Amino acid sequence: MIAKTTVTSTARLVEVFSAIQGEGLNVGTRQIFIRFALCDLRCHFCDSAHTWNAPLNCRIERSPGLRDFEIYSNPVPLPILVEWVQRQNLPSLHDSISLTGGEPLLHAQFLTQFLPEVRAITGLPIYLETGGHRPEQLAMILPYLDSVGMDFKLPSVSGESHWQEHAKFLQLCHESYLNVFVKIIVSQNTDPAELERSALLVADVSPDIPVFLQPVTPLIESEQFSPIPALAPAPDRVLMWQALMKQSLKQVRVIPQTHKMLNQL
Repeated sequence: MIAKTTVTSTARLVEVFSAIQGEGLNVGTRQIFIRFALCDLRCHFCDSAHTWNAPLNCRIERSPGLRDFEIYSNPVPLPILVEWVQRQNLPSLHDSISLTGGEPLLHAQFLTQFLPEVRAITGLPIYLETGGHRPEQLAMILPYLDSVGMDFKLPSVSGESHWQEHAKFLQLCHESYLNVFVKIIVSQNTDPAELERSALLVADVSPDIPVFLQPVTPLIESEQFSPIPALAPAPDRVLMWQALMKQSLKQVRVIPQTHKMLNQL
């Protein structure tokens, strides 16, 4: 018999808080957000560049929605994170738990231990927000997920290119009967050929998978880190892109970042 390890699993976090989901299929729902630190991508339009590296401290909301944050040191032990989520989980308030980042799948080993416990304690569905480029890590936690919002990184907009990984990732989600959707950030720099390629890739897995086109929210100058500014596309171009993708897909919706309109985190 192999003895259980005495080493406590930890994760590097940015924040834990309660807010309204502003993107994709779950837009408008109330979620407990667990924002993980670290990301291996460097998208030009990123509005969460502060998550790329692990901070010395993380902030935890004391009361759901009140923004009364407390500061704690990183990394965070698993039992402590479970305790924080329990504190947020007031009766009938939240619809799900959102794993966001950064890239949560960089903490896949931690999540294999954390997710079964937090699901059992809260009874809440688990929603993963991800760059959709790490299928091997996704496979590790698939049994503990209920829904996945995966990004497609258009090279013309993000500066990243992960077509093969996106295809594997989406196929895994579909085969596992997860509630999956695809989010694509579009800007003035969007190449329509990449949108067509994205639509065909999704349709090859299933034409029923919803796709959300999200016009980029321009960053203020102090937040920009790329020499290529991410500017929102003209409305007529978005309409043309939607029509282009609907030639292959049943559901192509256009939704901006509504949480920013509501001044949510």
